[in-house]
Amino acid sequence: MSGRQAGNPGAGEAYSGQRDFPTAELSRILVYGVHGCGKSTLAQRLSERLGLPWYPVDDLLWEPNWVEVPVARQRSRIETICRRDRWILDGAYHGWRDVPLARADLVIGLDYPRGLSFRWLLRRTLRRLSTGEEICNGNRESLGSVLSTESVLMWHLTEFARERRRLRDWRADPAGPPVLLLDSPEALERWLAGLPHR
Repeated sequence: MSGRQAGNPGAGEAYSGQRDFPTAELSRILVYGVHGCGKSTLAQRLSERLGLPWYPVDDLLWEPNWVEVPVARQRSRIETICRRDRWILDGAYHGWRDVPLARADLVIGLDYPRGLSFRWLLRRTLRRLSTGEEICNGNRESLGSVLSTESVLMWHLTEFARERRRLRDWRADPAGPPVLLLDSPEALERWLAGLPHR
């Protein structure tokens, strides 16, 4: 299907599954938002609901010991996935955001209030610190990483407004994929309720 022809709802609106967008035909989905807003959780739920393969972006970007994959290799990996007919990605970053945008049927923007997503991120970070939960490829949170200037907490504080503007710019672009902005967990649940089971 051509997602380019679908209408873009306003922030907080949810597709019914019967109007504006043929959700039964979704096969390539980009989930986007700031750190801690629930991108991976939603991607997993969509994968289970729609029967689409989910490719966790962290697994593609980080090698063991938090060694970042060179951007050119990141792009190559994302291009390989996006050439396929069916996929879900839980993020998009510098150097290759254009790749999933060129192929996505739908971008789901988790556009929650700053305070809510930061609370979720802080709670998740503290849980990972206390449990030693693996994040990706054997990598785990450490006190040093949490307190560093490159921590996900700092990224949230400094990048929130920029990420929100980016989502709005994408939604306003008639040449891009349709962008569904959801401004609350309740709006997300209403939209999910209209999705088919596969």
